[in-house]
Amino acid sequence: MAVNKVEQYLIDMMVSYKEIDKNIWLLDDGEHGLEAVAVVYDDPLVVFETTVMEAPKEKRLELFTKLLELNARDILHGAYALEENKIILIDTLEYAGMDFTEFRATLDAFGLALTQHYPILSPFRA
Repeated sequence: MAVNKVEQYLIDMMVSYKEIDKNIWLLDDGEHGLEAVAVVYDDPLVVFETTVMEAPKEKRLELFTKLLELNARDILHGAYALEENKIILIDTLEYAGMDFTEFRATLDAFGLALTQHYPILSPFRA
């Protein structure tokens, strides 16, 4: 079976991952700051997603304001979002036009955001 370009790019980046289902990869690579990042190929998109934290019951407005500020000035690829009651970091790329540089930039942005924003967001953790 031929390796699709998502898996080939993960191999080329030397990122630790496992394929947990067809076209679903779970990255677990602390060296790259990519722990529990899911990459899903769902034609025509490649979706990158990770849960950052549960949304707290208190200081929600303050947290959501901070997340919007981070989206505006600190994240080059992707954005923070609210899914059910979880804060997630998410990005999507079009598979057909996706190249290695764009794929890598998304994962680099995730690793950077998860590392640099931890001290900013940790006071909001329940």
